[in-house]
Amino acid sequence: MSTYAFVDTYAYTATYVTDKLLLSVKEIIRESGLSVSKMSKEWVSLERGISTWIRSKHLEKIVLEIFDPNTSGLITRWDLEIVYGYGGDGSMWADTDAIRYSIKKAGVIPASCNYEIRVTNKPNWPTVEGWSTCRLRSTAGLSRYSIGTSVGGSGLGADIAYWGR
Repeated sequence: MSTYAFVDTYAYTATYVTDKLLLSVKEIIRESGLSVSKMSKEWVSLERGISTWIRSKHLEKIVLEIFDPNTSGLITRWDLEIVYGYGGDGSMWADTDAIRYSIKKAGVIPASCNYEIRVTNKPNWPTVEGWSTCRLRSTAGLSRYSIGTSVGGSGLGADIAYWGR
């Protein structure tokens, strides 16, 4: 008789990557000079949705839109694109230094700005309480700058880019 042990490493990786993605978004908000209190109030819902969609492999990207509250016009945007089947050596890591460097490079954001955290999903994504469909603001007039892979785990990663003038 043989005994086998099975470890669901994907579930562990999904939890780790979800946490690091949310912490990366929080870092972007804080380092941009904006208050993280709004995100903190939404943390449970954000974590539930992102974790659900990473586990089901429906999450395409997390989008942080920073906008002028008077015009609703986009000032900058951060895209955290999910990479399923990410290679690597099996270690789990996050590169917040690259994010901080890119925030400085992107320039100052007016303190009067507001932000929203949105996601894009593949078709037939599971519904999650507290989430609904929405439209992303236009990136017209902005250019996309890639930071590269900034979060990685066993078979799962995230490429980060920002939009600026």
